[in-house]
Amino acid sequence: MSSSSQPETAIVVGSGIIGIACAHYLSKAGLQVTVIDRNSLAGACSHGNCGYICPSHVLPLTEPGAFRTALKSLFTPHAPFRVKPRFSPPLWNWMWQFARRCNHRQMLASGKHLKTILDSSMTEYRRLIVDEQLDCEWKEQGLLYVLQTEKGMHEFSQTDQILSDHFGVKAQCINGADLPAFDPALKQDLAGAFHYPEDASVRPDLLNSQWVARLKQNGVKFIENCELQGLSKSAGRITQLKTSCGVMDAHRFVFATGAWSPQISAELDCRIPIQPGKGYSITMQRPTPCPQYPMLFPEHKVGVSPFQNGYRLGSMMEFSGYDTSIPEHRIAQLRKSAEPYLIAPSTENAQETWFGWRPMTWDSLPIIGRTPRLMNAYLATGHNMLGMSLATATGKLIAELIQGKPTHIDANPFSPTRF
Repeated sequence: MSSSSQPETAIVVGSGIIGIACAHYLSKAGLQVTVIDRNSLAGACSHGNCGYICPSHVLPLTEPGAFRTALKSLFTPHAPFRVKPRFSPPLWNWMWQFARRCNHRQMLASGKHLKTILDSSMTEYRRLIVDEQLDCEWKEQGLLYVLQTEKGMHEFSQTDQILSDHFGVKAQCINGADLPAFDPALKQDLAGAFHYPEDASVRPDLLNSQWVARLKQNGVKFIENCELQGLSKSAGRITQLKTSCGVMDAHRFVFATGAWSPQISAELDCRIPIQPGKGYSITMQRPTPCPQYPMLFPEHKVGVSPFQNGYRLGSMMEFSGYDTSIPEHRIAQLRKSAEPYLIAPSTENAQETWFGWRPMTWDSLPIIGRTPRLMNAYLATGHNMLGMSLATATGKLIAELIQGKPTHIDANPFSPTRF
């Protein structure tokens, strides 16, 4: 920390939920914080996701069989988990590294680290919502995993057993016949469900806007439409950022740039093996009956988020590069995927159709920590599908690392030096 009477300064590049969280904890630590973003505040994956804060998502994407699913998807254009055939050496290197980790031992090892940071984030969120008085539809109703078939129920029960035996994550198993009483929006002929009561949910855009407003009140500066164009470096440190809004300097620099992070890896002299995993959502008016609980349908890979003034279906994982299209068939697929489960699966008029690129790492763990060769540069990226869930603990870790304090959880598994 700065020894002078002037506060130490930090620039956070990226104003998604991770950048917002980093700004919050750095500001709390006494730093003077500026956040810049190439687009508008709290956009990209922080805006249109399903809003789950889910400690039940302990198991990484690197599950046994995941790579086989990815290979099959090359020939299945409508697969919810899809690798689009294209010539891309970084993608195929990523896939090779991913395949090497799709085994039971690595799944449990990564899951252990995810459990620690997920639990920390939930603790921090509960404190944050109260302390900052954020009115963002925070609900601790749990998350309901609904299965259509007995085969799906059997397969998910094995996942549930792993969660319970290895991670202490407990669920209530609900028989299909009892589901309509649990949530009247569900159809009667479903196989069953697992309810994870420790999970929470939030309306992402409300969380983002309210949190940013609080930070502005507390002196954090936000600059939109400010694109990072380069870095000036000297003696193993960043001295300045070159941006579309001019040159900026600070003592510390945090790069919370999500799926765009690989594009600055050369400037940071650091490997950032992230691939963009494209997801979609559609937000519409609430159907009648509307689900009472946030839900996931694992067999169709779709999530349902009931909001006070809206209703969202979200899903898909496409490895298609930085593709900006929203194909109509993907939105139609979201609607259709909810039909086997819900009496009223969707409504006609869409308030918003959306896509976002999730920053996917090959070991399913985020990248949090100081870069190997630059003493004042820190990465907070690579959160895969768990950016919302992991934001608060990430911000807290970044603030602790920058202050040189002992970290509240072991930060080593997330270090950029692991690549």
